[in-house]
Amino acid sequence: MAKDSKKKNGKKSKIEVARADGQTISASVTWVHTLVIGSGAAGLNAAVQLHNQGIEDVVVLTEGLRMGTSINTGSDKQTYYKLSLCGEDADAPRIMAENYFAGGSMHGDLALAEASGSVRGFLNLVGLGVPFPMDAYGQAMGYKTDHDPRQRATSVGPYTSREMCLALIREAGRRDIKIKEKRNVVSLLTVDEDGGKRAAGALAVDGKGRFEVYGAENVIFAVGGPGGLYKTSVYPAVHTGAIGLALMAGAKAQGLPESQYGMASVKFRWNVSGTYMQVMPRFISTDADGKDEREFLRPYFKTPGEMNSRVFLKGYQWPFDPRKAAGGSSLVDILVYIETVIKGRRVYLDYRTDPDDFSFDALDEEARGYIENSKALVATPIKRLETMNPGAIQLYLDHNIDIRRDPLEIAVCAQHNNGGLAANPWWESANVTHLFPVGEVNGSHGVYRPGGSALNAGQVGSLRAADYIAHRYAGWTVERKDVRVAAESALTGVFAYLDNCATSRVSWKAARTELQTRMSEAGAHIRSLDALGTAVEAARAQWTQLAAGGCSYQGVGSMVEALRNRHLCFAHMVYLEALRFQVASGVGSRGSALVLTEKGGVQAHEALGPEWRFAPEDESFREQVLETDVDGERVSSRWVPRRPIPETDLWFETAWAAYRDGKIYENQ
Repeated sequence: MAKDSKKKNGKKSKIEVARADGQTISASVTWVHTLVIGSGAAGLNAAVQLHNQGIEDVVVLTEGLRMGTSINTGSDKQTYYKLSLCGEDADAPRIMAENYFAGGSMHGDLALAEASGSVRGFLNLVGLGVPFPMDAYGQAMGYKTDHDPRQRATSVGPYTSREMCLALIREAGRRDIKIKEKRNVVSLLTVDEDGGKRAAGALAVDGKGRFEVYGAENVIFAVGGPGGLYKTSVYPAVHTGAIGLALMAGAKAQGLPESQYGMASVKFRWNVSGTYMQVMPRFISTDADGKDEREFLRPYFKTPGEMNSRVFLKGYQWPFDPRKAAGGSSLVDILVYIETVIKGRRVYLDYRTDPDDFSFDALDEEARGYIENSKALVATPIKRLETMNPGAIQLYLDHNIDIRRDPLEIAVCAQHNNGGLAANPWWESANVTHLFPVGEVNGSHGVYRPGGSALNAGQVGSLRAADYIAHRYAGWTVERKDVRVAAESALTGVFAYLDNCATSRVSWKAARTELQTRMSEAGAHIRSLDALGTAVEAARAQWTQLAAGGCSYQGVGSMVEALRNRHLCFAHMVYLEALRFQVASGVGSRGSALVLTEKGGVQAHEALGPEWRFAPEDESFREQVLETDVDGERVSSRWVPRRPIPETDLWFETAWAAYRDGKIYENQ
């Protein structure tokens, strides 16, 4: 039985659970109106916006304000996507929503919400001091990004999301929002309500290994993408993601197979897009010991000029795209995958010397013209990089890597998950009320999203979640006794797992490596039904072993990693199940995934053999969204028609009345 001993202020209490061996385990209990899990750009904005709308009883739990993807990652020119706000480029939310919707497998109401909220989210960041460029008249200049017909994109440089985080951290500090660092959430708490589930808080462990229960009316779930699922990943090493916590709690997911993959450096994790490719470095591979150096791309192109032109195109034809595999720039990604995964070699970009037989005159017109206009018709890739983007060199120097002197090791890495948890247009979970997944963990994106739309989605989603909570969930309705029962169950389960870990012969590192290797080999950008079938069976076997037998650890830090393995292992099993279902459905190759087939299909390259035939996309599936339900250990997926872009009543008097009366927050 659990005991509850409240302190005088009514905010703190303690829960104690008696174990079968007579020992007692305990955890402090904190009651908070809205709990925010995660401190990236989306989570921080949610906390700030809640406070701005009068919800001041907010606690942010985070591993650290300097951890996670938002503050530790970027790109050559990290993009923020928004409605066009400059020149004569006519734009409107409906037009922008249609561009989102055109990417396929995205719900129309989410597209309209992201488009409509983009200006509010953007100008909020401007007001907080993020230095997005403006002209002398206040126009926010823009440029075109991928899958974007207008000049909607903007940037503050390679660290746009970092600048967003720093501005939001300053604002959270100014508002005195409570942020608890060195916390790792190990279980989401849910209770039964009206025949379904509702979020009710979380169980966490602090930096000293002490367990803490947070009972909450609402939970903002801002844990980022599934970086910890992959062996080859461009997600920062300090970010693993925690979507598995929500999946274990039964939250519905959508679009899980829709991820993006691209080439990135592996020592310091960074996408080698933009000018890193446009200067046309030399691709070399070596054996595992760094010997037997080869330029391995050349046999697959008719001329050196064709090869170098395709490498150039990788700069902005990003990320991996099966539509560009046969004869296009994404053939380069396939060849890197073959060298690293199939042959077990290591691949590097060498900026010190030009590729063999390099000639500017042999380049395609597009590549030659771009280099010429950039005043970079100079020998060696490093000299071209110094001319076009010297900051790209300095970025690696800042991480003790000198690409002027040493080749840069790369691999094809997991980059971003377009799928995630399913939610409605107010970013509330589709089947767990009072749970609001915001940021990358929310699966609002479809197959082909405009570049930079992820940053916009995180700001818009967190704004809308705060709006909804302030207008519909501002009171306190959850029964505290029910929360304590849920916390007791979670605490008992966690300690039973840790007891098993004490006798396990499998280390937490070995368990992590196993699941990450499986995902990178079978669940990344190269997929096949046979490989996924084998991977699903192996994933289920690993989950069964881990759930029953745990994994060994030593010390508090390793205990956290052992607990993290629970939700990572569960998540990779769910992802692989969804991937297998999608491939078996006959979707074919789309987004950033190539599906190999033994019959028919498209030959990636005549020199690669029949095993590199891939299935073309069946575009009819763009009109559907893949939903994945988790009930205990049972995983089931299904296709549902995507919701159209809503036809809205924009007559001012009636729309104003609906807004005044709060009808806009009613379930639609």
